[in-house]
Amino acid sequence: MDVAPGPVVAGSDFAADVAAFSGYWRDAAERLARLPAKPNRDAAAYDAAESLKQAAREARFAFLRRHARTLYDKLTDNRAKFVRIERLVYDAAALVPGLAPTQAQVAAEAELRQSEKDGVEIDQGILCNQFLANADCGLHLCHAMLLPREESTEALAKFQRDGTLDLGYARVERQGKAAVLLLSNRRFLNSEDNATQAATEIGADVCILDRQSEVAVLRGDVVPEGKYAGRRVYNAGINLTHLYYGKIPFLWFLIRDMGFVNKMFRGLARPDVAPDEVAGDSIEKLWISAVETFAIGGGCQILLATDFNIAGRDAYMTLPARKEGIIPAMANLRLSRFVGDRLARQAIMYERRIECDSEVGRMICDEVVEPGEIDATITRVIDRLTGSGAVGAIGNRRALRLGVEPLDTFRRYAALYAREQAYCHFSPALISNLEQYWNAANRRA
Repeated sequence: MDVAPGPVVAGSDFAADVAAFSGYWRDAAERLARLPAKPNRDAAAYDAAESLKQAAREARFAFLRRHARTLYDKLTDNRAKFVRIERLVYDAAALVPGLAPTQAQVAAEAELRQSEKDGVEIDQGILCNQFLANADCGLHLCHAMLLPREESTEALAKFQRDGTLDLGYARVERQGKAAVLLLSNRRFLNSEDNATQAATEIGADVCILDRQSEVAVLRGDVVPEGKYAGRRVYNAGINLTHLYYGKIPFLWFLIRDMGFVNKMFRGLARPDVAPDEVAGDSIEKLWISAVETFAIGGGCQILLATDFNIAGRDAYMTLPARKEGIIPAMANLRLSRFVGDRLARQAIMYERRIECDSEVGRMICDEVVEPGEIDATITRVIDRLTGSGAVGAIGNRRALRLGVEPLDTFRRYAALYAREQAYCHFSPALISNLEQYWNAANRRA
């Protein structure tokens, strides 16, 4: 099948380019639709489909390299309003047909296993990459994702009234001077997936906004059954079974790390002030992680964003990205600050297991204690961290962050991550890795 190259960008004429490129993408989509569904394609049909998709993606890059800022400003009223990324991509799809998938197109692919998808969400990765690559748009989008979620106002009021908050897959409790966020996806060892995402971010918002607490604590809930029955498990990372069965949308990665995890690292933004360490402002708390049993994948990533990590002597950490075929979020940006470049590469690219009670483990974990001493250690660390006042602690937190990862550094990394993770998420290697290392085909979703 011959694939025509995309249109030539007309220059500054946004409307003319929208018409030309949208027509090109519509034609590519119609030609793709005439081919058999992905699982039924022979070699020739597979090659034809991939050629069509690649040409259309190259055209999206060409369009966005010229018009990303214009498009972003149209979607945000010249950056006068904040639009979260999960809405932004669909607003863009409506304004520029064919540039990114519609909600209906994503919903249709969501019914398929990951291996059966054509990867329409890759176009969301291209779009986010180009928005984030522009400094003005990218910083504004980071700001939007650091604002409290709309649901958090009501959740905060409930927590302050009752002293507890049950969000289903996460819970918030009060422990002395601390608001404690408990990961509670207990069937899947407190792993993270599409069902847990909103709950964990709302829970983080509540912990940071709660004026009755001075610090926040993250730990895993008690697992009721199975191999780890009766034990707390910190975090088993992304739910690999759900990933294999196509239940983790691409945007999950960006929402998680620009929202939940970045809020722990940077605090919450205010709508009227940029969340910049030098001239801006933010609402922050110190975060303590309590690692019990293990911190796998996303769990280990979180430890690189929290201020003080307590671990049981029998706990361990891994970043099994090689066995998953995806990028371990912000670990590539942050891990080398803790353990150096070579050990970071071993952990990320060769799946080096790190025992918390080891020389390398203590570069990430600040205190390693007997499992039965975790609760007492949390109390002692809270008292130590707040002993000189929360204001000074937050000031030091900001100063340390400015030295290693100012917001613009995060923004640039997030741009790369949006593009590369989109391709990884739909790579054939991901499926073969999950089948080989996770036995995913024989697991129940």
